[in-house]
Amino acid sequence: MIGVIDYGAGNIKSVLNALNFVDSKNDIKLITAPQELAKCQKLILPGVGAFKDAMDKLNKNNLTQAIKEHIAQNKPFLGICLGMQLLFEKSYEFGECNGLGVFKGEILKFDETRFNAPLKVPHMGWNSCEFIKECPLTKGLKQSEYFYFVHSYHAKCDDELVLAFSDYGYKFVSAVAKDNVFGFQPHPEKSQNAGLCVLKNFIYLCQYI
Repeated sequence: MIGVIDYGAGNIKSVLNALNFVDSKNDIKLITAPQELAKCQKLILPGVGAFKDAMDKLNKNNLTQAIKEHIAQNKPFLGICLGMQLLFEKSYEFGECNGLGVFKGEILKFDETRFNAPLKVPHMGWNSCEFIKECPLTKGLKQSEYFYFVHSYHAKCDDELVLAFSDYGYKFVSAVAKDNVFGFQPHPEKSQNAGLCVLKNFIYLCQYI
């Protein structure tokens, strides 16, 4: 079973539609409680909105520890947009807030003083991801692919975690991967063929490590 975590801060409908489009065989279910999460072979954590609000909802619904246990069991996990950011140790969005701490690193707002041109925040629209290493999640994709972004904050982490960089005034981390855990800052469910390829790879290619 593939679980999509619904904690009241995710673009659930679009993600479910995209998953059902690329896969009609597997059992795809919304997950709202930790006992449901434990039954899943793979998990997707989507997200839109503010980091602290999302963590508060995960904690309130007793999903935080259940997510960590799923990852510790080497089961595939994919975080999308805010769901990727929540994997890190902390964010500074509306004050400092601790995340899931699966990855070392922090979430920072785009630094407008570093922009080479007057660009707007949030970063919204199509931009390229430049993949720097091979990964089951990117099988069938070109080294450079366009995805759809909507975000004001981005991850800062060690290079060993980085799957892809993008550029918006300066280079930033747009995808991460380590062992059974993957994160995409853009929205695969809104990114046409390239995004559908990512979701299909997660379902079919990312097996237990």
